[in-house]
Amino acid sequence: MSATTIVSREARTVWDGDLVHGSGNVSGMSGALDKLPVTFKSRIGSPDGRTSPEELIAAAHSSCFTMALANLLAQEGHPPAHLDVTADVTLDDTSGAPTITASALKVTGRVDGLDAAALQEVADRAGAACPVSRALASVNITVQATIG
Repeated sequence: MSATTIVSREARTVWDGDLVHGSGNVSGMSGALDKLPVTFKSRIGSPDGRTSPEELIAAAHSSCFTMALANLLAQEGHPPAHLDVTADVTLDDTSGAPTITASALKVTGRVDGLDAAALQEVADRAGAACPVSRALASVNITVQATIG
């Protein structure tokens, strides 16, 4: 069975200098991301208005998970009135190698007809169904859902 490509997206990073003293910017071909500044210092320290690969992964994970959750809720007859989702992506030093080790998803939702336990159950399934979650298969992914 062969895979069928649904979509392909591209981003570009331009970098000048070495890792510690250099800097760069990342842009998405859609135009939504345009020359976002990146530096190593802002990656491991204070962001100071710059982004990092971990923040971009967090953005991808929170938006993908939100869409997967909204879809599952609607399919099950409970379209959400409002979802507020954060993803906290962690970069750790694992045996001397920087490694993304975790992504903690937190969702607060207003969903008619669901209590907190039911929302948590659907959120857990959405976390597993989300394509970004599957891409992060080696990462510890947690999901916490609350009614709000």
